[in-house]
This record gives sequence, C-alpha cells and structure tokens, in this order.
Amino acid sequence: MPVDIIYEDKSIIIIRKSASVATESADVTRPDCVSIIKDHLRSGQADGKGEPYVGLVHRLDQPVAGILVFAKTRKAAAKLSAQVRTDIMNKHYTALVEGIIDRKEEVRLEDMMYKDSKARKAVIVTDESKCPPGPKLLKAALTYHTDRIIEAKNMTILGIRLETGRFHQIRAQLSNMGHPIVGDKKYGATSEYPSGIALVADRLEFTHPDTGEKVEKSVDFSFGL
Repeated sequence: MPVDIIYEDKSIIIIRKSASVATESADVTRPDCVSIIKDHLRSGQADGKGEPYVGLVHRLDQPVAGILVFAKTRKAAAKLSAQVRTDIMNKHYTALVEGIIDRKEEVRLEDMMYKDSKARKAVIVTDESKCPPGPKLLKAALTYHTDRIIEAKNMTILGIRLETGRFHQIRAQLSNMGHPIVGDKKYGATSEYPSGIALVADRLEFTHPDTGEKVEKSVDFSFGL
C-alpha cells in the first residue's frame, strides 16, 4: 500500500507513506497522500457531509518514505503548523549515505541555501554574494550522528534530526558534505537504491493539538542490510 494509517482520532491522522507517492501533487491523475486520506475520510462519512478537510502540516519529498501527520480540522492544522515553525515538532530521519562517517557524538550542520525552481534542486551557498537575484537565501540546520558503519559497502547509516524544514534540505546538506544519500542521483550519488532514495522519516514527536499531550510515533525500517 502506498499509505498506511498508523494513528487516527477526531483531530489528526498519522500515516506512513511509501517512496512512490507524493505528499501532495498537482497531477490529479496520480493519487497522493492528501487525496488518499480524503478518500479514507469520505468512506467513514454519512452521506451529504461534503468534502472532508485535510490540513497539510509538513511534507516529505516523493522519493522519501516515512511518517507524516495531517490535521482533520482547521484548528488542529493551525496548532500543528505553529509547532513546525517553532521547532516543537521533532522530525527524525535515518539515511544511508555513501562513504564512511565515524561521528558517534551529535554534530550540528548549518548552511545557507536557496531553491533553484528551474532545476528543482536546493543549492548551498558558501559566499552569499554569489546567490543569484530572485531566490531567497535561507538558513538550513540539522544534527546528525553515526548509527552504523558498513565498511564492506563503504556506506554509513546516519540518524538525523531536522531543525529547519527546507526544500530538499537533508539531501543537499549531506551531498555538500561529500556523502550523498544512496540512490540520490539528483545530488551526486553514484550508487543504486531499489525504491526512491535511502532516506526515511522514521520518528515524529509533537504535542497533540487538542489534549496537549506528547505524541511520539515511529516505524521500523531496514535498508536491506
């Protein structure tokens, strides 16, 4: 299934999406997470209730698998979106990257980047004066540590926590380090990965918009190693 529901109540719905499905797409001929969730909500509605509300709070790139939370009410959407903006919502990822990184301690990585809309790519800038006119230059920050080294394949599994949620942020920052994500040819990888790229959003922590209680959801994931 492209989408699995792992939690639902009257205000939120948490899913695990596959790498094959977009969070939201302008192509009406291809199902995305929003349309799939709307179909699910319609199936539980009484006739005549109208179009169900699905609030998009955060996104995952299409080639990335993992956990997403959506709001089922506008009030919940506003509260969850505020948590994303203020870094209350913690988004954790696991990535399989090319090369060996032996950093058991947590390392903070901060760059300035902009979105190249024509190339559909994030570009990291070391000299701000070289940023082309037009695109907005934004700070991108994350922390990472080494989970496991696979010496035989010259690869490393990293645990990552996002501080900011920029376009293609993890992909661009790891590539800029010289360690592109396995399978991510867009950002310089030379390796293959059977589905999407070797990046998964495997843990999500936030405060429930109604109860104020901490919500933590995680999924087990293997890169086939």
